[in-house]
Parts: sequence; structure tokens; C-alpha cells
Amino acid sequence: MTPTRWLGQVEYLPTFEAMQAFTASRDAGTPDELWLCEHPPVFTQGLAGQASHLLAPGDIPVVQTNRGGQVTYHGPGQVVAYPLIDLQRAGYYVKEYVYRIEEAVIRTLGQVGVTGHRVAGAPGIYVRLDDPGSHALLPQRPMRRSPGTGAPVPDFAGLGKIAALGIKVSRHCTYHGVSLNVAMDLEPFGRINPCGYQGLATVDLFTIGVVVSPDEVAQVLSRHLSATLAS
Repeated sequence: MTPTRWLGQVEYLPTFEAMQAFTASRDAGTPDELWLCEHPPVFTQGLAGQASHLLAPGDIPVVQTNRGGQVTYHGPGQVVAYPLIDLQRAGYYVKEYVYRIEEAVIRTLGQVGVTGHRVAGAPGIYVRLDDPGSHALLPQRPMRRSPGTGAPVPDFAGLGKIAALGIKVSRHCTYHGVSLNVAMDLEPFGRINPCGYQGLATVDLFTIGVVVSPDEVAQVLSRHLSATLAS
């Protein structure tokens, strides 16, 4: 079981710096940790981030980070999980690490009656807007590609994004992580192109009819992350 640190609501930048410091100082014997928290309103820009995707940040600060991906939003009512994992010791690679995080989110959503979906070419977890509990497979789900074919263009038709994922791996060790929208003010997502996609709908559990507290979701997510990330 990965030791879990419950940070409460903490500013983003000091938390980012603490993750960097933890990762830089760890050695082969350092136990993995899982940090869970909420952040005050903040936009975070990934390494590939383009200024054009910040449409109108207004009074919400923008923090440049070293994670992968584009711009996203963090705010109260969103559960953020930061797994600090030694992948070399765990025995799996980055692609599987991402899959395991997404699987933990899917299992967490399943416990409140919501079916989470993956979309080919777009990390994160999505839900059907018209029927969030539907188990029907998405036509745009990831599927085996023929050799030589390019990556698919993500298709978000009928979907809303409920969990965003952005990671950094340094010396085989991970930081940054995943955010899951529970009951939050979604307006700031309209000030950006979420994850770099114009018009991508963003939802939380509350807007699709699930009334549950962020603390309850954090507890469930932590259990599933500890299980799926175990070596």
C-alpha cells in the first residue's frame, strides 16, 4: 500500500516545488508516496502549452510547469492526486503507468454509477453527456492500429472530460498526476481550450447528477490508485 499524504487545500506552486524536491532527493530506497489535495483557482501550462489556448485567464493566475500536455484548470471541488512512483522499481513503463492511473479513475467513477471512457489519442477520462452510466463501448475508444498508421485525431462527440492527466518522469520517478472534477465551478474551463482542444466540454460529477463530496471521492481514488499502481 503506497503511503498517502492528505494535504488539504494547498497552493499549486509550492506543491509543484515540493514534488520536484522530493523527486530530486529520493534514492533507490525511498518509499513511493501518493499526495492528494485541492488547489485554489489556478491555470497550469504544460511543456507543450501554447499561449493561444489561454483565451481569457482574467484574475486566475497561470503557472508554467514541466509536466506534459497543454493548459488545464485546478480549483476547489476538484480532487488532485500526485503519485510519486519509482517506475524502475515498480517494473512498468510510462505508457502502462498512464493506463493504470486512468484505470483507477474509471474504477472510482464506477463506484458512484458513472462509466468513464478513454478516447483514442487523448489522455484522460471522459463520460457520455447524454447517459453517464452507459457501459456501451465508445466508437472513438483506443483500438489496435495497423502498422504504419498515424495516431488518430481525438473525437469528443457527445463526451465531457471529467479527469485530466499530466505527468513528468525524472530518473524513472514520476510526479504531477491526475485531477478529477467532483463539484466545482466549471466556468474557468471556458477561459481556456482545455488540454489544447477548442470547444472540449468539461464536466464534474455534480453536473451529471452525482452528489458526493470531494473528500469521499479522494478516499476512493486513493484506494484505487494504491491498488492499480502496485508493482
